[in-house]
Amino acid sequence: MSEVKKTACHFCHMNCGMLATVENGVITKVVGDPEHPFNAGAQCPRGVSALDHLNHPNRINYPLKRVGERGSGEFKRVSWEEALDDIAARLTALKEKYGAETITTTGGTNRTDDFARRRFFNLVGSPNVVHTAPVCWIPNFLTEAASYGWAAFDPEIAGAKCAVIWGHNGGSSYLPEMRGMLQAKANGTKIIVIDPNYSETASKADIWMPLKPGSDNALALAWLNVIINEGLCDYEFIENWTVGFEELSERVEEYTPEWAAEKTGLSPELIAETARMYAMSKPACIVWGVATDQLGKGSAASAQARVALRIICGNLDVPGGDVMPGPHPTFITDWEMELNDMLPEEQRAKQLGSERFKLNSWPGYTMLTENMLRVWGKSIPAEWFCEANPSTVFRAMATEKPYPVKACITLANNPLVSYANSKLVYEGLKNLDLYVVMEYWMTPSAMLADYILPAASWLERPVMTTTYGVSDWLIASEKAIEPLYERKTDTEFWSELGHRMGQAEYWPWKTDEEIFKYRLDPIGLELESYEEFVELYRMHFAERDYRKYETRGVATPSGKVELKISIFEQLGYDPLPHYVAPPFSAEAKPELAEQYPLSLVAGGGFMPFFHSEHREITRIRLLRPYPRVAINPTLAQNRNIKEGEWVWIETPTGKVKQTAFITSAVAPDVIQAERGWWFPEKEVKAPSLMGVFESNINVCVDDDLDTLDELCGSFCSRGIMCRISKVEGND
Repeated sequence: MSEVKKTACHFCHMNCGMLATVENGVITKVVGDPEHPFNAGAQCPRGVSALDHLNHPNRINYPLKRVGERGSGEFKRVSWEEALDDIAARLTALKEKYGAETITTTGGTNRTDDFARRRFFNLVGSPNVVHTAPVCWIPNFLTEAASYGWAAFDPEIAGAKCAVIWGHNGGSSYLPEMRGMLQAKANGTKIIVIDPNYSETASKADIWMPLKPGSDNALALAWLNVIINEGLCDYEFIENWTVGFEELSERVEEYTPEWAAEKTGLSPELIAETARMYAMSKPACIVWGVATDQLGKGSAASAQARVALRIICGNLDVPGGDVMPGPHPTFITDWEMELNDMLPEEQRAKQLGSERFKLNSWPGYTMLTENMLRVWGKSIPAEWFCEANPSTVFRAMATEKPYPVKACITLANNPLVSYANSKLVYEGLKNLDLYVVMEYWMTPSAMLADYILPAASWLERPVMTTTYGVSDWLIASEKAIEPLYERKTDTEFWSELGHRMGQAEYWPWKTDEEIFKYRLDPIGLELESYEEFVELYRMHFAERDYRKYETRGVATPSGKVELKISIFEQLGYDPLPHYVAPPFSAEAKPELAEQYPLSLVAGGGFMPFFHSEHREITRIRLLRPYPRVAINPTLAQNRNIKEGEWVWIETPTGKVKQTAFITSAVAPDVIQAERGWWFPEKEVKAPSLMGVFESNINVCVDDDLDTLDELCGSFCSRGIMCRISKVEGND
């Protein structure tokens, strides 16, 4: 018997549609779904490797319990019942001894149904949920939400006359998105790419702006200066729908193109020309890129300036501009599933980092939610948008200050590779009383665990794509087969653990499909099952409307789009765009400039990997067997470095090595290192841990709390002073 299942690749954020052919319970073929709106049948190397991933001999297939010293690599197979019983008992004991806040969790990219994690933690009473979110989308989204009540993260490039691609390289990360950009360009859309690196996307641009790493804030402020001083604003929109324009105009007066030229390395003429192009090409859109979340101190300030650009040019929530979707009106969203009201106020106050990084934690989230409920009737999920600060949490693990953090559960994350200051993360994880990891593979972080639990991948589970619970649309996909061996979904894990910890009444569903059907029912399609929805509908898009501020109002305290952000002011932050020097630049630390003369971009993403994933899959690894650092030919010649040679990369925080990739795509004083590197083929035991400290660029990235973004706690991976040298001999 043969059948075709409508699945969705979960190997990156695109969630491309796939068709899996199943014969007698075995998947024999996986191809792109030509009817899926994202990829239209196309596949990248990740999707092509689906069966390699599913059947790989190194997959974790059974629960494992540590029997040796932490990091020794000594585990034994146990049953799910034994593992969950012991985990629940130990969590309960730690909660009784230290309080629920002693339990934390780390997560990364969206491989899971994260409402379930938050639901469990709200019910257990801990506010200390952690993701890599502060360096991925959060400063941008939350700054937009504070300014106009949701994020305008849906740029309509196809209808835009100008698209600004800012700190994003879809040509390497999101191929369907890149296809759309190229189609728009062919139809006349002008493309401006802002990126220190001459990327795949930059190569297709009408104008490439190779600014100095970390200087995005200065460029955005100078654009504001030009647009306002030359009268290129949408004054009708400003007059009718905004507050704070006069204060903004006064604030940006000093940020001239000449001032920004020194900060960015761009000419004043190019800065002014591109500002005019953006302002005069209505409608226009700004495509968000993760690089702008990774500026460290000043990430949210930089987002403020870009938010103001959208607003004063009248590109907010218009066709061809930056569309603000809002929540799906009837589908039960992640926010509704989280049970945030179950977390007591006294526990919210214990959220680590919330007294300092207030926007991405309970103080700011509470204010945002109050306004969103008034306008939308729903809020954004606490998962991702209301979190404990990672750097603060890892310090609490390592030092037990301000209080002990003794237990951690990790899903869809490899903390030793994912966070800044990797060696501090290592000290924190080593100091835990209980560390649980749910994974596909034995990763460096999993090697430190007390329990390793086998995770079901996307061919073994249904997937509901909703853009992290903040979109007005959803796309549903089914599992191709039942999970192999003893793999489970994360929702099954949280539910079964919750049952053991007194949460049974809040987990009434037996399967992921039951949960999804429950969430779909309010749409009113009278479904018999979730599978029926996938077969007959597959997706549900709320009716798209524009200029929703005219009909709904604006979810801000003033009821207007705020150029002077009142929530920032109430939280004690500067409510207007302003300049913040990159925290590890020569400008901020001139005393180190001579010793570390180069500028490091730490964390370039690249095909075929996604963050730290897929190193185990042979056909993918052969495409990129070793980590590469991009070095300009002039710099390489001056340092006598040849293509492919190992090179030391050193900052005041740490030192790692990668191989030289000599290219004119980077400036002579800039290097760009790849992120996410570890080596499954190397010694698994501590201290090696699969070479996690050898080439992992986050070893070189500092997370001193004074250098993090003031509002969201993001660490800096752009514009870090560094030096390089050739690896000699046996180094």
